[in-house]
Order: sequence, then C-alpha cells, then structure tokens
Amino acid sequence: GDIPAVEHQNKIENLALQHFKKLDIHISVQDERRYKAPIEVTERYPLDEEDIQNKSHIMIAWLLGKSTDLEALYKTQLLASVLLDNSASPLLQALETSNLGSSPSPLCGLEDSNREMSFICGLEGCNEEATESVKDLILETLQQVVRDGIPQDKVEAALHSLELHQREISGDSYPYGLQLILASLSTATHRGDPISLLNIDPVLEKLKEDIKDPSFITGLIQSELLDNPHRVLLTVHPDKSLSKQAQEQEKEQLAAIKSGLSEDEIKEIISQSKALETRQNQEDDSSILPKVELSDVPAEIKWPNSNDSIIANRFQTRFYAQGTNGIAYQQIILPLPAIPPRLHQALALYTSCLPELGVGSRTYLDIQALQSGISGGISAYTSLRSTLGNEQSLNGYLILSSKGLYAKQSELSKLLQETFSQARFDEHQRIRELVQQITSRKEQSIPGQGHALAMGLACSAMSPIAHYSFQHSGLAGIQSLKELSKNLENNAQLKQFCNDLKEVHELIQQATPQFLLIADESNKAELELAVNSAWKNLQLPDVSPEAFQLSGIRESVQAAWITNTQVNFCSKAFPTVPSGHEDSAALTVLGGILRNGFLHKNIREQGGAYGGGAAQDGSSASFRFFSYRDPRLEETLSDFDQSIGWLLNTKHNDSSLEEAILGVISSLDKPASPAGTARQAYFNELFGRTKEYRADFRRRVLNLNIDDIKSVTEKYLLNGDASIGIVSHKGEASTLEKLG
Repeated sequence: GDIPAVEHQNKIENLALQHFKKLDIHISVQDERRYKAPIEVTERYPLDEEDIQNKSHIMIAWLLGKSTDLEALYKTQLLASVLLDNSASPLLQALETSNLGSSPSPLCGLEDSNREMSFICGLEGCNEEATESVKDLILETLQQVVRDGIPQDKVEAALHSLELHQREISGDSYPYGLQLILASLSTATHRGDPISLLNIDPVLEKLKEDIKDPSFITGLIQSELLDNPHRVLLTVHPDKSLSKQAQEQEKEQLAAIKSGLSEDEIKEIISQSKALETRQNQEDDSSILPKVELSDVPAEIKWPNSNDSIIANRFQTRFYAQGTNGIAYQQIILPLPAIPPRLHQALALYTSCLPELGVGSRTYLDIQALQSGISGGISAYTSLRSTLGNEQSLNGYLILSSKGLYAKQSELSKLLQETFSQARFDEHQRIRELVQQITSRKEQSIPGQGHALAMGLACSAMSPIAHYSFQHSGLAGIQSLKELSKNLENNAQLKQFCNDLKEVHELIQQATPQFLLIADESNKAELELAVNSAWKNLQLPDVSPEAFQLSGIRESVQAAWITNTQVNFCSKAFPTVPSGHEDSAALTVLGGILRNGFLHKNIREQGGAYGGGAAQDGSSASFRFFSYRDPRLEETLSDFDQSIGWLLNTKHNDSSLEEAILGVISSLDKPASPAGTARQAYFNELFGRTKEYRADFRRRVLNLNIDDIKSVTEKYLLNGDASIGIVSHKGEASTLEKLG
C-alpha cells in the first residue's frame, strides 16, 4: 500500500530553523545594526507526490531577548503559555479553528535554546496564496488580545502550568540530574549563570506580583511582538521537481569530482577505504577502560512500597508514598470492556479526543481553561499487554491520568470524575478538528519512527495485539486515519463518527474504576479524601462487562509500504516465545550480542544506515531485526541473516556475553522519577509482571552462558517462517518487486 508523504516535515523544520538562527546570529553579532522592518522569505521543499495542493507551511517568528536573562526567559515562557498553552488560549484557538491550514505548525512555541529567544507560530497544510491571510490572522489575533485583554484567571492558569512544569521531578527518559544539566547547558554555552536558572522560586514570586497588573500580559504582547520589527515571515512551498534536481546535481557533482581524480588520488582513496575496513574490523582492547562487572550487579531489585485501601466502600485504591516536590498524581484505571470490531477505530481515537472535549454543560474551551488552571492537563490512553504465557491472550485497560499541586487535588478529582461520567460528544466541529490534527501528527511521525513502523509491519500478523496496533496506530492505521479525516468533511459521516465515540464511552462507563495515587506520605489522607468525595456517588452497573479481547492470529507476512523518503527502514521478524517462557531471557540477551558484535558495524558503520539492531518482543512473541534510515535494502536483509551465521559459527569471548547481559540488566534497573517508579511497579503488577517474576527473569539473564544463546538461535532463527516489513520509496520499487 501507499501512504502520504511526510518526510518533508523535517525538511520544513530545518529550513525554518536555519532562517530563525541566521537572524539570531546576525543580531547577536551586530546589535547596532538591528533590523528596521520584518523580513519575508519564501523557500521550497521536495515533495514527490502528484497532488501538492494545500501543502504549504507558513510561519512567523519574532526575535526576543537573551535566553541568559532569567527574568526575560520566564516572562516569555509565560507569554507563550498564555497564547499557545491549550485550545482555549487565544492564538492557538485562532490557528486551530482557521480554515487557512490543516493544523497549527509543530514549531509553534518558544525557542529558548539560542542566545536570543524566538517566538514562533503558524499553520501547515496551507494553499500557496495563503501567506498574507495567515500573517493577518496572527497579527489581528494578537491585536485583539491587546484590545480586549486576557481574563485574570487565564493568566493565573498559565502561570500555574509554568510552575507545575518547573517543579515536577521528571526523569523517566533519562536521569533527572542529567535533565537539569542539559536544561542549563544552553545558558552556560551563552555565558550565562546556569545555577541561577535552576533557582526558580524568586522569579515565580515576582511573576505572581507582576500578573496582578491587568496590562502586564498585553504589554508584553505589544512590546515583544506587535511593536517588534525583528520578525521573519517564512513560507515554504512544495516542489515536485526539487528532489530529482537535487539528485541530478549530486550525481553531476560526484561525476565531476571523479573525472578530476588522478591515478594516484584514486589509489589513495582505495587505500584509505581498505584501511577504514581494517580499522572497523579491529578488536579494541577494552580492558584498559574501567567497567562494571557482573559481580557489581546487586542481587536484589528495588521495588517501591505501597498501601492498598478501599475508597467509597467499593473502589480498589493503591497509594505510593514518593517524594514528588508538592505534586500529586491521580490515575483512574478501567478494565477495558468488550468493544465490537466496528468500533475499534473509534476506540483508537477516543483516548485522544476525550480530554479535549466539553464536559456536562461546559464547552471544550471551558474545560481546557479549567484543566490548565488546576492541573498539568488530563490524558487518556489504552494499555494492552499479552499474558505472560500466551501471546494470543491479553489484558487491556483504559487509563485516565492527571497531576496537580496539592492545593488543587479536590478540584482535580472532581474534574476527572466528571470527565468520566459527563463527557460530551456533540461538539462535532471540534471533533473534526481534532481528527485533522491527529492525522497531521501521525503523518509527521513516520520519518522519526520508520524503524518501529517497519517492525510493526513485519509483526502485524504475529499476535492479536500486534495486529491491532498495526491496524490502528501503525501504517494501516495512518492510512485509514487519512481516509477518515477526508470522510469527516461529510456532516452525516461526522455525526456517525461522533455517535461511535459516544458508544465507546458508554461501554467504558460500565467498568469499575481502580485508583492509583502518588504523593508525599503527609498528603495521603487529604488526597484519598478528595478522591472519595468526588467518586462516592458514582453509579456502577450490577454486573461487570465482558473483558476486551481480540481474535487470535499467528502468521508470517512479506510486505512493503511506499512513502516520500529517500531512505529505507527494514525489519525481519522470527516467531519466538512470549515473555513468560523460559527462553525469553536468552532471546533478550541475544539481541544485544547481535547488535554489539555484528549489526552495528555492518549496518551502521559499513552500510551507512543511521542505526540497526535486534530485540526480542514478548508481546508479539517474536525476535525482530531492524535498520533505521538505511540507504541499502537487499544488503541489509542479507546482513540480518548473516548475523545469525556469525553468532553460531564464531567463537565468542566472555566479554561480549557480559556486555549484552549488562545491557539487559541496565534496562531493567534504569532509574526513573519518583512518580515514574511507582507507576512502573503498579502497571507491572497489574499485568502480572510482579516483583517475583522480574527477579526470576533477572536471575535467568545473569546465569546465561554462550551455549544458551546459541541454543535459542538454532531453535528459533533457523526456521523458514520469518516475516519481512519494509518502509521505502518509489526508487526501490524494482528491488521490492524482485524481493516478492
């Protein structure tokens, strides 16, 4: 199948940032020659599609103050929050509801990593003649805000969001200390004081006093934006011929270089290539470096303590006492009920739409403003995992989640309960806009997660969850989402889809909620009281609904999808075992050995791909090879197969096994934020991945030897049932046909 072109999004962002950074450098170096009038720039980007209508990207950026000025930094962050924080924010509301483009630009917001900051906003999916209209829309919206003012509660809500973000101890992606260092790096690079950047309380207190002046925000809009001539208007148009022109120019340039080489220069290039290959194949002496040994791995795993209770005499509740710096976390966990297949697409979009819609008598704008004023926003998502012993069976939950300062927990609990019980699905135009925005984001995500999409394609028939993910969040899901977005232009189909969302919601309301609460121990009683007060009158069904299930599937596939990209994403998947099988530990370690010993060198260093590797996936019970942004195709698929032979026919030293084992242990022991540690423990237990199971898996990993690794390789990777999934481009059509 074909999917729409999306890789141009990265090109657009790069073009935009190039212009904004050039402006920053010019003014930083020559302050005395600052621009006296706005600049207008038109650029092109390559788009290899027949239909290039409504594919232009239009943005405005203003140059602001220095990012090393802490007070200026927080003022502009507050300004950006007031204008763009949520759908009730005036500028974002104007962009989202405009018919000049498909959705707001992903670049909207404050860019504060340069020496001088930039405020950026705009639209994507515009027609070629929309530049002046988009500019007028943005400037007139700002002028109207200055004339009418901003309600005080919205300014306070924006400051609340800023404070909440600054206070939260994150660290689930990488350690919190490293996040603080990286956040301070820009200030240090530009000769500012990184320590003062972390001391936010004095600045927040000053802002709380500043916003008492009703003209404070409107004054910032006037001075920093409307009266600021240091502005770039950037329009980027699609061009069907640009990609071909670039390729021809590169071929001509390479041919000219080649024709100009002397015999000695040719010999030198060949000699250097051979020397590089020799160096790449050379085994380095890693013993000269300090390293972690297997003996350094602690025997016990850390697991947070929790307290179980019953709220309102019927709701199971688990509380984790964690140091959260004044923030409490609430999650409502609902066992996912049986949903008929005709509603599966609606279910996939339901979680994205639910927090963005009106509740009871309040519109979505009212709710967006309320969320911002009392919380860090509300999110909803589904979580599906296969059972430990069988990839064909599964458990599923829907989670409604939020966080807020301690003082706001009573209001937040009430809002969560009302969202669950009184969400409205009659704001049809809002739902159409949301689907358009979701479609745009999904399209843009393809280049960044092409390897994941290729693996999802290869595993799409391996298990029910893998098939469901492919159909609703993978490549097939993106294609069907585009079709749905077009269909919703028809009012009758829009009404039907809104009714589908409402039907999904009514089915989910039949489930009995469970609660996960995370806060400091001293806040436990108050938090549980807030939840009890909000949920005690909820009416529950007499009989629990049937659980969500999917039809079984276990097949191999050979598939390729074409998109607008100049590179390939390749994957090959072998059927293996689910997470609870005794061989899962060895298969998990096998991925590390293949990546470190063979795939990285052959696919990345010598093959030219951005990356490549292999990993065991318990959910689909498969072992998956992948490459990322790969110039090759057949050769990479061959490398996948050759790595198996390399593993079986090469004598491996202890260090390669030890390195792979330590890699698995480090992923198991990876530090998380205080709240993240609690969430991980809760959901691991919810899906049967208990502390005892994790400890047993860890023990099996630590006790592996190389014969165990070779045994599972022979057992699972030498069969003929492998699946192949490829995301590629039109230039590889003949190769893909040859592969069958």
